[in-house]
Amino acid sequence: MLASFLYEPVGKLHELNQLLQAGRAAGERVFEVLDSEREPEAGKTFADSVRGEIEFRHVSFSYSGELPTLNDISFHARPGETIALVGTTGAGKSTIVNLLTRFYEFDSGEILVDGSPIRDFNIRALRQQIGMVTQECFLFNGTIRENLQIGKPDATDEELLEAAAVANARPFIDRLPHGLSSVVGERGVKLSVGEKQRLSIARALLKDPPILILDEATASVDTTTERLIQEALETLMFDRTCIVIAHRLSTVVHANQILVLDHGRIVERGTHDQLLALGGKYARLSEQSLLETPESEPTIKRVRFPQSATFLAGAALKIANALRESTSIWRRGKRRPFAAHRRA
Repeated sequence: MLASFLYEPVGKLHELNQLLQAGRAAGERVFEVLDSEREPEAGKTFADSVRGEIEFRHVSFSYSGELPTLNDISFHARPGETIALVGTTGAGKSTIVNLLTRFYEFDSGEILVDGSPIRDFNIRALRQQIGMVTQECFLFNGTIRENLQIGKPDATDEELLEAAAVANARPFIDRLPHGLSSVVGERGVKLSVGEKQRLSIARALLKDPPILILDEATASVDTTTERLIQEALETLMFDRTCIVIAHRLSTVVHANQILVLDHGRIVERGTHDQLLALGGKYARLSEQSLLETPESEPTIKRVRFPQSATFLAGAALKIANALRESTSIWRRGKRRPFAAHRRA
């Protein structure tokens, strides 16, 4: 009886400890953000018209300062061209994008936009020239209108619906009870993956950037949804400089240049046909299905079993039938005495 009086205060102490630990972890994250260094605000802005020319010159980078993540990366994207980055996980594809947007600063080399080093530009001005459509697009817990206006804050409803129509998002918006005023929930939880992707494309269309980054934009969706997203992406990519990161062959096959990365280095470069003819890493990735095609369907292989396996399978089937029949006879025999007793 006395032990029962002890359980309640001990349980409350345990709950208090959990609350303190959660508060401590949250406080550490908050102060980590508060103590982080501010991004530099100095630098020039872009001219009225940005062509979107991108050039990497012998760029190297490491997160820890020891092991290089990127090593001597060089490529040139002319205005309106599409550069595809291909490679296994950890090859450095996303790191290249992060350096272009200055989420990280490269260790050596030079990155230029329209012939000028990106470190000469104001970070805000640089990022205003870049649009991104990622695998997990972020939507705020607000209305569709509010999420689309992030791309263009002063956009009218007509402009929003026009961009949504081009991005193949208009049909599902019209089906919602409140249209543009419909609330999407935290991180867009009330929408499917494909619907969130199409809203992200519509948002990028409203921003109308000269440089576009597509990071696994058609991953984790079914074939029908991918077709809708791919149509919207083709419209979005028109007349823009694009850097595409993808595992699906359909998104890179028409690129002007494909860069194959391995352990932070460019090991192959060329068009789709050139790389397949080369028979190197790109060709192996295609054969190993690390580059998937939406048209590819699983095939059922017909296997010819040896004669011994066929004999064993037939014997097992006969044994199963015999057991089933004997069980049925046994059950009928168990029911007969009961039936006779009832007649008696």
